[in-house]
Amino acid sequence: MPRKKYQGEINDKERSKQQLLDAVGKVLEDKGYIGLTATNIAKAAGLSRRLITIYFDSVDHLVETYVRNKDYWIVSSGNTQQVIAENSHNTKKIIECLLLNQLDYFYNNLEMQKLILWEISKKTKIMYEVCEERERLASTIFKLTDKELEGKNIDIRAVSALLVAGVYYMVLHAKSTDTLFSEIDINTPEGMERIKNAIILILKNTYKE
Repeated sequence: MPRKKYQGEINDKERSKQQLLDAVGKVLEDKGYIGLTATNIAKAAGLSRRLITIYFDSVDHLVETYVRNKDYWIVSSGNTQQVIAENSHNTKKIIECLLLNQLDYFYNNLEMQKLILWEISKKTKIMYEVCEERERLASTIFKLTDKELEGKNIDIRAVSALLVAGVYYMVLHAKSTDTLFSEIDINTPEGMERIKNAIILILKNTYKE
C-alpha cells in the first residue's frame, strides 16, 4: 500500500482551523458566550491569536462557522426525520418523538445549553440564523399537523411552544441550581421520567380535543 503523502502547509492549516473551531466549543462550555474572545479561543486552541484573523478574518466569523457546522437542531431531533417519513398521518407521534429527543439531547449537551442561554441573552445575527434553522424544522412538521388537525380547535403551535420552552427552562434550571422545580428533580432518572410522561400526556390530551 502506498504511503499517504503529507501535504505540509495545507494539512497544518486545516489542522489549525479545526483546533480553533474546537476551541470555540471549549470556551463556550467553560465561559459561556461572553467568554468568546480572541484571547480565550487562542489559549484554548494553543495557537496564536493571529491565526484567527488569517483563517477566519475575525472572531465573529470563526464563531459563526463553528455554530453553522454544529447542526444542533438536526442532531437534537434524533430519528424524527425517519418518524416523519413513517408517520405522516400521525403527527402526535412525530411531535412526541421530537420533544423527547430534544429533552435528552439538550440535557446531555452543555454546548447547546450555552447556545440557548446566548440566544435569549443577546440579539445577534448568528443567533437569529440559529432560530431560523429551528423554525424551518418546525415548519416541516406543522405543515403535516395542519392537514391532520384541519377543522379542529387545536392550536398545536402554541402547545408545542410551551412544551419546548418548558424543556429548555427545566434543563437550564436543573443544571444551574440544586433546588427542585415543582418538587421534581430531573437530575434523577425518576424526575426525568416524570417530565417525559407529562409531555406524552399533554400531547395525548391535546389531540383528543
